[in-house]
Amino acid sequence: MNITIILIVVAALFVFSGLVSVRQGTVAVITMFGKYQRILTPGLNFKIPFLEQVYKTISIQNRSVELEFHATTSDQANVHFTSMLLYAVLNNTEQIIKAVAFKFIDDRSFMQTLSRVVEGNIRAYVATKKQSEVLSLRREIVEVVKHNVDSMLEEWGYHLIDLQINDISFDEEVMRSMAKVVASNNLKAAAENEGQALLITKTKAAEAEGNAIKIAAEAEREASRMRGQAVASFREEVARGMTQASKEMQDANLDTSVILFTMWTESIKQIAENSKGNVIFLDGSVEGMEKSIKNMMALNQLNLYQPKGE
Repeated sequence: MNITIILIVVAALFVFSGLVSVRQGTVAVITMFGKYQRILTPGLNFKIPFLEQVYKTISIQNRSVELEFHATTSDQANVHFTSMLLYAVLNNTEQIIKAVAFKFIDDRSFMQTLSRVVEGNIRAYVATKKQSEVLSLRREIVEVVKHNVDSMLEEWGYHLIDLQINDISFDEEVMRSMAKVVASNNLKAAAENEGQALLITKTKAAEAEGNAIKIAAEAEREASRMRGQAVASFREEVARGMTQASKEMQDANLDTSVILFTMWTESIKQIAENSKGNVIFLDGSVEGMEKSIKNMMALNQLNLYQPKGE
C-alpha cells in the first residue's frame, strides 16, 4: 500500500513538473539538452519533465525605448536628439521566434545594437545636412531611419512600428546665433512688409488723386461745353430777335438804327449795374456813339444780306 501511494505521489509530481503556464502576450521557447525543440503558446502547456527546459520567454507585445544621442552637421554644428522607438516581434511563427531567441545572447545586447543602429543612421543622414536645415527635416530623418532600420530588424525577428524624434537641440552658442538670425529675419520681414504697406498706401493715394483730377477735368470740360452751348444759344436767340425786329421795322418804314442805339444803351446799363470793380473805357461822345452805331449797322446789313446757307 505504501509503495502504491509513493508511486502515485511520484507520478503526480512528475506530471505537475511538466505543466507550464504561458502568459498572454508571450511565447515560451523549449529546448532539450540545449537544442531548440518547439515553442509554447499562451495557456497551459506540457513539457517533458527534467528533459525539456524553458529556454526563454519572449514577449510579442509592443515595446518602447527612449534614446539620447548627438550628431554633427556638415557645417560642424552639434545636434542633440531625444527619440522614442516603438518596436515589436514581427510575428509568433516558429522561424521568427527562433530568430528572436537565438540571434542575441540577451535582451541587453539586442537593445545596445538597436540603439547604435538608429544612432548611426541618424548621424549619417545629419552629416549631409547643414545646421539650418536640420530642424525642418524631422519627418525626413524619421523616414530615412525607419527605411534603413526596419529591414535590418526583420532579420532579427523584429519590426520598427514607429520612431518619434521628440527633441532636437543645438549647443548654447549655436542656439544664440540661431535666435539672432531669426530675430534679424523677422526685422527684415517687418521692414519689407512696412515698405510694401507704405507703397500700397502711396499708390492708392496717387490713384485716388489722379481719379479726382480726372473727374474734375471731366466736370470742367462738361461745364465748359454747356457754357459754350448756352452762349451760342444766347447769341443765336439775340441774332434771331434782331433779325425779326429789323424786318418788322423795315416793313414799317422805320430806321433800324434805333435797335442798335437801344442795344448800345442797354450794354452801357448792364456794365454799370454788374460791374465788380473793373475799369472799362467807352467812348461816350456823340461822335464815338455814331461811329459805333455805323459799325453795328454795317454788321447788321451784312447779316441780313448774307445767304442762309453760308
